[in-house]
Amino acid sequence: MKISERSLVLYKTQAAVVTGLSGDKIDIETPGGSKKVREKDVELLHIGPVKNLDSVLRSKVPEADLTEAFLFFQGESPALQDIIELVWGACPAEQWWPIWQYLSASFEFVCKSPESPVSTRTPDEVQTLKNRSRAKEMEETERAAFLARLKEVQNGKRETLDADDFRYLQEVEAFALGKTDKSKILKDSGIAEDQASAHDILLKTGYWKTHFNPWPARHGCSLKSASVPVSAPDDSKERLDLTALDSWAIDNEWSSDPDDAVSIEGDILWVHVADPAATVVPDSSADKEARSRGSTLYVPEGASRMLHEDSLGFYALGLTETSRALSFRIRFTETGAIDEASIHRTLVKVTRLTYRQATERKDESGLAPLFAIARRNIERRNAAGAVQIDLPEVHYSVKMPDEGEPIVSIEPVAEEEAADMVREMMLLAGEAAARFAFKNKIPFQYVSQEAPEIPKDLPEGLAGEYRKRRGMRSRKVGTIPADHAGLGLGMYSQVTSPLRRYGDLVSHQQLHLFLDKKPLMDTDDMLTRIAAGDSAARECTLAERESNMHWTLVRLSQNPQWTGTAVVVEKNGPQAVIMIPELAREARINLRDDAPLNSTLAVRAGNIHLSSQSVTFIPVED
Repeated sequence: MKISERSLVLYKTQAAVVTGLSGDKIDIETPGGSKKVREKDVELLHIGPVKNLDSVLRSKVPEADLTEAFLFFQGESPALQDIIELVWGACPAEQWWPIWQYLSASFEFVCKSPESPVSTRTPDEVQTLKNRSRAKEMEETERAAFLARLKEVQNGKRETLDADDFRYLQEVEAFALGKTDKSKILKDSGIAEDQASAHDILLKTGYWKTHFNPWPARHGCSLKSASVPVSAPDDSKERLDLTALDSWAIDNEWSSDPDDAVSIEGDILWVHVADPAATVVPDSSADKEARSRGSTLYVPEGASRMLHEDSLGFYALGLTETSRALSFRIRFTETGAIDEASIHRTLVKVTRLTYRQATERKDESGLAPLFAIARRNIERRNAAGAVQIDLPEVHYSVKMPDEGEPIVSIEPVAEEEAADMVREMMLLAGEAAARFAFKNKIPFQYVSQEAPEIPKDLPEGLAGEYRKRRGMRSRKVGTIPADHAGLGLGMYSQVTSPLRRYGDLVSHQQLHLFLDKKPLMDTDDMLTRIAAGDSAARECTLAERESNMHWTLVRLSQNPQWTGTAVVVEKNGPQAVIMIPELAREARINLRDDAPLNSTLAVRAGNIHLSSQSVTFIPVED
């Protein structure tokens, strides 16, 4: 049959009515409006005539049982018209559209085109489809019931979910962890489709325990160390034997990855740095994984390392009888400035000390010169405008017992002279590396910082330290040396943590290429690698910061009677910024009475909200 005016056709699987014929073109009316199409673009459903498209769309399929037709045509391929005549008899053309939809959705028949024979399924196929349909209906019913229960939990009308409900919350968890950007469960239940709301509902339902820390995952940070093994050291390359020197790796008592040590040889300062770049070469598998991580992640639960755990046994300083290092040899002028710097592959014998132990032994012959160099370097940098900021620090740790709540510790970090000494040694190494690279025309990363904006009438005490920090500028990384105003150095590079900072590792790789007289990474290549690592490292920094805040809030939640001492560090009318040294936290607070800068007040914590990482500190009345 040929298409004529007012024929009922299918256009892109939808009903359409022919309104005109002109040559090889056909005018049709579709739910989306009038169109001019070619005859091959449509399929004839009924020759017509039909009144109009509206009458077609409003038609209903007559009630019918397909069983008889299914049995009658079993094993055959009848025409569409044959099935319609058997089941519905003569019926208006308008009804052929809902009938076509009905048959296409049936279990018994397979309708591909109204102009093609209709296939019949086998009884087993029909039963399978019916079973699937019933299962889907049951799932939809159960899902709807779950959404109703979830709303009740959200609104506080229900405390718990049913035992089988957690399977639905896997989708919400994926959204809360940043693995997906949408949550149909939240949308369909009328709950705000954001991570904080997802976090809240997972806590309310008990899917997440109160202490669960989602922040590393949200920033794409793994809580497991790198999986790609680091190649064992190649000891065929000559190393300068410095094992006769007393070398000291000095760090916090909780440090587990010592990557720097210092020693003195007459008037020569040696700064020894872990040497993973000896085998973690550019674009190796280990290098690529380190780049994707950017840095080692330090959260209260523990460390997940930028390099494989094997790297510690190979290259950490002081974990084995002798250690492999990349060492910076520094000679000073009479004024304490760096006069000469060179870089060597070395073997060293390292003794590990805590900051406290080193401070207690600072007058011993092996350590006293190091403290003297540090004091002189502080004076030199201060004279050049260095900014020293002394704000409270704390150390977080979490123990996870087999049962019960986690044990959260927030301990103040004691000020030790040895910590200042080690910092100065690392700054000297960074300055020496920068000068060495510049002198030898090595493409290198240089870290700079513009002069801070610090008022002349700086307040004393903690308020002054807070103001200094606010005045500091962001650091910049480039390939041209520039002043680092905050450190009081004319040029500087970070090179002392290649086990845990990718930028440092890249710098070490470049130094190895230079020592081996191999082609160096060019400036663009080096910056591209460092930029990729820095991007990942920023996510680590955010994950660490938010994890620390998370565990602070958990600790406060576990101790509702907690009170602490706060220091007023900034004022703006009745509103003030306070610093709580024992938590190393600052917060805004409204003061009833006038309180001068650096005055103290007792505060307690209220309105603790884990998902938004918010807490209100409230003055404790006398």
